[in-house]
Amino acid sequence: MMTIGLTGGIGSGKSTATQMLAELGATVLDADKVAHSTYALGGPAYGHVVAAFGREILAQDNTIDRKKLGAIVFGKPDELRRLTDIVWPATYDALRAEIAAMRARGEKRPIVIEAAILIEAGWKPLFDEIWLVRAPRAAVIERIERQRGLKPAETEARIRAQLSDDERAIHATLVIDNHGSIDDLRGTLARIWKDALAQSG
Repeated sequence: MMTIGLTGGIGSGKSTATQMLAELGATVLDADKVAHSTYALGGPAYGHVVAAFGREILAQDNTIDRKKLGAIVFGKPDELRRLTDIVWPATYDALRAEIAAMRARGEKRPIVIEAAILIEAGWKPLFDEIWLVRAPRAAVIERIERQRGLKPAETEARIRAQLSDDERAIHATLVIDNHGSIDDLRGTLARIWKDALAQSG
């Protein structure tokens, strides 16, 4: 029973790859959504985040206003580290519990977890394999400009703020080069998924 961490940089196509794997029958989880749930009202990290950043980050209904929190941590490495030191371990625990629950319900196929910051967050022990989706820099810049309206310089800044693909590749079991068409990516993933199913028995 294999658990796969799917990672990649901004604009690499990892979310598209995750969607395609779901269409092929994979059970998928979005680590970002799980992370947000940890500091939702009643979540395991909620009280710690409020204690760290103050009640001014709360909306009227006492939920954490992510825009207010984002304004505090954006561009401030020390503040961002305070937040991730709380949220990343809580997310690790939540992902581990969710994987265990899926297995207890009888899921025997590979589980795929999309996680952009998998390596930085120290989540590698959760996974049997790590799949890296990467794309040429020019394609990433064009894709992000088209999808998000960011200027090339803004995208470049975001790329520089992340681990490089070379650094990610050191940790990857498998590298998926997304340098062709959507159909090329779909075909590659179909082959990889077939192999993963065979491995997981």
